[in-house]
Amino acid sequence: MNKVKFIYNPYSGENLIIDDLDKIIAIHQKYGYTIVPYRISMNHTLENAFEDIDKSYKYILIAGGDGTVDSVVNFIKEKNIDLPIGILPVGTANDFAKFIGMPIDVGEACEQILNSTPKKIDIGKVNDKYFINVASAGLFTDISQKTDTNLKNNLGKLAYYVKGIEQIPNFRKLKIKVTSDEINYDGDMYLILIFNGQTAGNLHLAYKAEIDDGMLDVIIIQAGMLIDLVPLFISMLKGDHLESVPNLLYFKTNKLHIECYEDIVTDIDGEKGPDFPLTIECIEDGIEILGALNTKPNPKKRNRILIKPKMDIKKITN
Repeated sequence: MNKVKFIYNPYSGENLIIDDLDKIIAIHQKYGYTIVPYRISMNHTLENAFEDIDKSYKYILIAGGDGTVDSVVNFIKEKNIDLPIGILPVGTANDFAKFIGMPIDVGEACEQILNSTPKKIDIGKVNDKYFINVASAGLFTDISQKTDTNLKNNLGKLAYYVKGIEQIPNFRKLKIKVTSDEINYDGDMYLILIFNGQTAGNLHLAYKAEIDDGMLDVIIIQAGMLIDLVPLFISMLKGDHLESVPNLLYFKTNKLHIECYEDIVTDIDGEKGPDFPLTIECIEDGIEILGALNTKPNPKKRNRILIKPKMDIKKITN
């Protein structure tokens, strides 16, 4: 018997996954698979989801947003469960699923997964926690943590923007020190984002990112006059390339260290991350995934990235 462990969060998005349960089971039966569901709730955590895992299971199917996927990835890495994953993007935030080309329609996503072969992809690691899409620190990064679940379900992504507007009065410069082989930055920032994927909050920011190049894409929004940020945010909203935009650093690395003594939290795919200092690294081929449409990057491109000379950037502030 070929079995699939199906982990779903009934509260993701607008609870729509509940209406698709029969479709998911029917499509898998058509391909000769038996679905073994596990419903995440306050009383049923992931700790009990894999108690029956054995060689009869072929893959893990996850229905939820980035936070749900992140939680499953952390658990299977911790428990050394060697099974590929497939993602049904049904949460409020589905940035990574969109990055790898997963359709929103659950039936189409199941077909895409079942007609694919496992692909090794990179994942990120912050201290002792893994992330699949983005880790961040600075202003606005804890919006998802502070946004009420009911508000997310009722308003979707609009809930994040509403919560973000509430935090504008807290806008301030943050002292940070970033050390890597490629760039050292010692100065003030508003926000730092470390991508394994390409998007955050549906904004296509890390447009150079690949899922299997062994590198993370780092974006630092430097602190300065607020009026100077207007063209930067316009470029970000438009999805423009960011190399020539003032007050922003964009570079690739496979490992970096971040020190910060400000009273701010870190965020990993919408959940609270570790406290500073942070050591963040790319775990190349860290997990296998089904259904991904992205192709392998050019090895010559990877080599050009790795030999990029180091830059020391120190911003002097009053």
